[in-house]
Amino acid sequence: MAEGCTMPFRRTAVPGRMRHGAREDLPRHRHDHGFAAIVLAGGYVEAGDTGRHRLEAGDVLVHQAFESHLDRFDARGADVLILPMEHAAEQVVLGRVADLDTIVRLAELDQATAAQALGEGLVGRQLAHADWPDLLAQALHDDPSLVLSDWAGRMGLHLGSISRGFRQVFSVTPAVYRATQRAHRAAQALSAGDTPLSAIAADCGFADQAHMTRAVRHLTGLPPLTLRARLALSAPAC
Repeated sequence: MAEGCTMPFRRTAVPGRMRHGAREDLPRHRHDHGFAAIVLAGGYVEAGDTGRHRLEAGDVLVHQAFESHLDRFDARGADVLILPMEHAAEQVVLGRVADLDTIVRLAELDQATAAQALGEGLVGRQLAHADWPDLLAQALHDDPSLVLSDWAGRMGLHLGSISRGFRQVFSVTPAVYRATQRAHRAAQALSAGDTPLSAIAADCGFADQAHMTRAVRHLTGLPPLTLRARLALSAPAC
């Protein structure tokens, strides 16, 4: 991407149940596949492509493919169950499920069945914004064409200050975060049908098709047509 960010390290495997130690930090990283993180005990903060989430036992955080994030665990550490969810509903990012014990038992027997039950029982809850980095992340998610200087002016903040402060929370600058949001939109459009690449590029706010191709490849490691073919193969049967 033109913004010049470094590539986050990639985690391709979804390892199941994980125990994280007190004050453990995981640097920003990316997963190739969608999954749900179910907090069984403890708590942590995740800051990534869907914003900053403060998670406690019972919370479920759903990740789409190619999202990146960092994790900062509190003094309790955390016990987290990871369930692959390749076709998770995009409208539910953070939520809870009424019968968490059943999901855990199902996961011990069959992860696909557990993921289906989780998807059917997941009730979303609203993301809480604590301060201006959260508000800016939400604004960039909602509008990847947002002019950062305009936003800073409306908030009474200096543009340089928001770049430094945002990076402290999310490990990327607002400009890189904005570019990532635009690339996610393009990837989602590629999965939705056979719209010409030039039309997707225009709809998602890229300068041209070549600009979109570079952004999608940076996000996913794949050029747009290859990504479209992969997504078509993995789509659930009607």
